[in-house]
Amino acid sequence: MSAQPQAAVPDLAAIQSLARADMDAVDALIRQRLASDVVLINQVAEYIVGAGGKRLRPMLLLLAAGATGGGRRAIGRHAHQLAAVVEFIHTATLLHDDVVDESDLRRGRKTANAVWGNAASVLVGDFLYSRSFQLMVELDRMEVMRILADTTNRIAEGEVLQLLHVRNPDTDEAAYLRVIERKTAVLFAAATRLGALVSGDEVEPAVCDALHDYGLNLGYAFQIADDVLDYASDAETLGKNLGDDLAEGKATLPLIHAMAHSDAATRARLRTAVEEGDTEALPEVLAAIHACGSLDYSRGRADAYAAAAEAALERIGDNDYSAALRGLARYAVSRDH
Repeated sequence: MSAQPQAAVPDLAAIQSLARADMDAVDALIRQRLASDVVLINQVAEYIVGAGGKRLRPMLLLLAAGATGGGRRAIGRHAHQLAAVVEFIHTATLLHDDVVDESDLRRGRKTANAVWGNAASVLVGDFLYSRSFQLMVELDRMEVMRILADTTNRIAEGEVLQLLHVRNPDTDEAAYLRVIERKTAVLFAAATRLGALVSGDEVEPAVCDALHDYGLNLGYAFQIADDVLDYASDAETLGKNLGDDLAEGKATLPLIHAMAHSDAATRARLRTAVEEGDTEALPEVLAAIHACGSLDYSRGRADAYAAAAEAALERIGDNDYSAALRGLARYAVSRDH
C-alpha cells in the first residue's frame, strides 16, 4: 500500500487563519487576566501586550494541542489558559530584556522602559511572572507546573548567561547556542509539550517528546534567523535599530563566524567593536561578515535546526495542525522581520 501524502504545508497567513478563533479566545483571556487595581500595571502591561506581534509561542501551544489531539476539538479551556501563561512569561522576559539591554525600540515603537522608566518595566515584568503562576496553579496539574517552573528557571539562567557574554569577544558558537537554548528554545519546547499534554486525549510520552524536540529545534532556528536579520535587514522592516546586537556588545553567530574566519587585523577590529559596542564600526563589521560568508553560514545553521524540527514531527500524526507546525518551521527561517 502506498503511503498517504502529507497535508500541504500552509504559509503564515493560512496558519494564523487556522488558529484565529482560538487565538482570539487567548487574547481575550490575556486582557481579562491582566487586570489590576494598580493603574500603572494596566498601562504598562497593555502597552506591551497590545503591541501585538505574531503571538508565536501561544500559537505553537494551540497548534500542538490540535496536532496531537485530533484537531480543534482538542483545543479547550486549559489550552487557552496555558497559551496565556506562555505569553505572559514571554512578555515578562521582553520587559526585563529591554531594561538590561537599554533598548529603546521594539516592533517599531518605543519600549516600555523608554516610556515609563526601568523601575516600572522591571516591576510589571515581575507582576506578569507572578500572574502566569497564578494561572497555571488554577489548572492543578503537577506536570504542567513542573514544566513551567523548570522553564522559567532556565530562562533566568539564560538571562544571566547572556549577561556574562556581553562585550566578550571570546564568545564562541557553543556558548552562543547555550544562551539561545535557555533564553528562547526552552519556552518554545515548553509550549509545544504543554499543548500535547492538555490536548484532551491520553498522549503517549514519545509524542510529547517529539513535540518538545520540535519546539526546541524551532527555537534555535528562530533565534539564529533573528540574529541574521540584525545584520541583513533594515530598521523599518526589522522594527528595531539595525546593529542593535553590536551596540549591546552581543556577539551573535554572524559576528562569531566572521571573527573566527577573518585575518588577524580584521579580527582585532571586530573584537574591539564587540568590547566597546561600537556601532560606528558597523560598516567594517558588515564588510567582514559578507567577506567571510557569515550570513550564509548562519542561515545554513538555522535551516538545519528548522529541518530537525520538521523531522521531529514525523513521529506524530499528519493533519492540518501538524502541517501548520511544519509551516512555522519553514517560516522561521524565511521571514524578513
